[in-house]
This record gives sequence, C-alpha cells and structure tokens, in this order.
Amino acid sequence: MQKIQNLIRAFKDGEYQERLLDIYQDASVLEYQTSRYIKAMEDFIAEYGEMEVEIYSAPGRSEVGGNHTDHQHGQVLAASINLDIIAVAAYSEDGLIHSKSSGYDPIVVDPADLALNRKEEGTSRALIRGMAARFTDLGYKVGGFKAYMTSDVLSGSGLSSSAAFEVVVGNILSGLYNDMKIDPVTIAIASQYAENRYFGKPCGLMDQMACSVGGLINIDFKDPAEPVIRQVKVDFSAYHHSLCIVDTKGSHANLTDCYAAIPREMKKVAEFFGREYLRDVEEEDVLANIAALCKKCGTRSVLRAMHFFEDHKRVSLQVNALESGNFAEFLRLINESGNSSYKYLQNVYPSEMPDMQNVSVGLLLSDLTLKDQGASRVHGGGFAGTIQAFVPDDLVGAYRAALDACFGAGSCHVLKVRKYGGMKVLE
Repeated sequence: MQKIQNLIRAFKDGEYQERLLDIYQDASVLEYQTSRYIKAMEDFIAEYGEMEVEIYSAPGRSEVGGNHTDHQHGQVLAASINLDIIAVAAYSEDGLIHSKSSGYDPIVVDPADLALNRKEEGTSRALIRGMAARFTDLGYKVGGFKAYMTSDVLSGSGLSSSAAFEVVVGNILSGLYNDMKIDPVTIAIASQYAENRYFGKPCGLMDQMACSVGGLINIDFKDPAEPVIRQVKVDFSAYHHSLCIVDTKGSHANLTDCYAAIPREMKKVAEFFGREYLRDVEEEDVLANIAALCKKCGTRSVLRAMHFFEDHKRVSLQVNALESGNFAEFLRLINESGNSSYKYLQNVYPSEMPDMQNVSVGLLLSDLTLKDQGASRVHGGGFAGTIQAFVPDDLVGAYRAALDACFGAGSCHVLKVRKYGGMKVLE
C-alpha cells in the first residue's frame, strides 16, 4: 500500500503512463485516464481522509458470439474492453465495508452479517453482501474496507456494469485479505452467485467471466462449475476494423421479466425431453417434435431454443474464422448471429413495448451506413441498451456521426480489447 498523496503526485508527474497504456491499450486515452485516477484519489480523500491505499480495476465486457447461450450451458465468445470501474481502497478501522461510487450514496455492509436480505434485492449493497457471503462459504477471509469507485462502464448499456462492480469488489477482498490468491474464475462464479441469489437477477456466467478473466476468450459452459476457457489471439486493428459499441439510450429498467423469460422458455423445451438445459438436448429431436413442442411449450419457446442451438454452434465457427485469419467469414457470422437474435431469440425490443425500439433504430442506421461492409448486431442481454458493430476504419467517422446524430453526442464508443480482467492496478 502507498500513501495516497504520494500516488497522486506520481500520477501528476507521469510515472504511471506505461502502466496505463498497458491496461487501456490506447494512447489517446492516457490524459483522460490520468485525470480520472487523480480525481478518484482526491474524492477518496474527501470521503474518507488521507491513508494508505491500493487501486483496483475491473473492465466491462463485450459479447462477441453466443447471445443468451451461457445460461443453457453453451459456448460464448466475449472480450473485456477498455472501459472499467476503478476502486481506490484501504482497510477500514471499524471492520465494516464502506463503498462510495461517484454519483451515488455511500453504502455500508457489515461482513459479520451476510444473511440474504430480500429488501436489498436490486441494489449494490446486495452485490457486496453476496460477494462477501460466497467468499466466506468458500473459506476465504473477508473483512472491512473503504473504497471509492468511479466507472466509465455505462450503466444499463449491456457492457455489464454490474458484473464489473462484482468483480472489482471480489478483487478488493482478494487483495486486502487473501494476498490476491482468489483466482479469476472463482471470483466470476462468486459474482454470478451474488447477482443470482442476493441481487435477484437470473443471469448466466458469461458477463462475470469475461470481466474477471480478461482478453478475448472462448468459454464453454458445458460444466458451469468448471468452464473451459481459452484465449483467442486476434488484433482487430490488423484487419482495419474497429469495435464500436453504441448506447441507444434505451433503459433496462423494468425489463427483468423480459430477461428472465428467455432462460425460462428455453428450459421449457429442455424439460419436454426430460432435461434441465438445452445443451443436453439434440437439435434434431427438437425439429422432429416441433409441432408437439409448439403446442406444449409455446411457439416463442421453440424459436428461442432454435436460436440457442445455432448460436452455440456459431461460436466455434467464429473462433475458427479468427484463428485462420478469415475475417470476412467472422463478420458474416456476426451478422448471422444478429439476425438470429432479432428473428428467433427476439430480444431486440420488448414485445409488450412496441414503441421502445431504440436498438432496432440503431441497427437500421448501421445497415444504412455500413451497407455491405462490417457487421452489426444487438449487444448483450438486449431489449434496450447497446448495439455492437465492427466498422471499417475508413467508415468510423461517418458511422459515429450517423449514430451520434440520432442518439446524442458520445453515444458511439470506439473501444479496444483489454488483455486484463479484474486486477490490482497499484499497491
């Protein structure tokens, strides 16, 4: 740990420029990141006073392949990105967990009281309590800390701000009390537990895993307790394309039922065959029994199940395309996945809210701007939030202008894949 004023001076003197470039992969953001870290430390002082601190980070994530396949034990392709939560953290004298996030009220959690509290569902307090509870169950040390956090992972944008929050809390507990020995996969699984059980959202494991592990990773969730993870090495800039995420300004508020319906309906189809998850069902059996399934499970359940089978298979094809250098095929598969999400998964807008089609408008503008180049698709959980696009570098300016003109300046973010997941930045 270092005295916070010493760290502030070091940042002002430019001592950590190489470290920041290594993390954020973009020289154009170094001035912004330097100012951001300094302000976070100054805000920590304003909240808690001067003391010795450490700094932690957890990135947002971009889902590249496998839309809503993780919760059915399928495959995904996901990347950590160079937007993140940073946390300035120190031990607390009173043994309590104190968390203050920029723009939000302070949170206090007693690590001696980790019982599930239904009144906390949907809150950051629930996530902190859930993380501490799961680590305690697993035999790790848990204790109090003071943390000031600031995030540029857009809340409600489909970049997994909640997973980034869980992962940064997990890394603080790992760093302060467990010598950073809690591995990224364990932190991810604990994060999902906190979100499922304490926060009350039935999410899969992809978000937490991508935020925690880092890089572009192919994850196979056939056994969620021991997911198979491998890094996929690719430099998108070598193909003269940029990863763009566009915030279409649709709110995720009141959409929990929409998200929960997807795994629920997919499981209906699995249960028809005496299984719990679609990964354990054969696609051919679904097609052979489609009339009976439509009658018993509902037609949308069948469409969503078919999306799972095809998108699960597409992940391997995307990985093969990237590793063989066939970027055109990769782009074709991205578009194909997006079309499947729109038509079969049906998570581009809530069916009960036909006027809430910001994502649809974003995809329309992407089609008109990119024409037959690049690729675009709904991003993440869907229904609102963001779209993803792989844009030829010579079209990035025009693409950003078209999307910003509709959704507001700064809506289109040109991102880099970050090689680190949750981490201790400085100690």
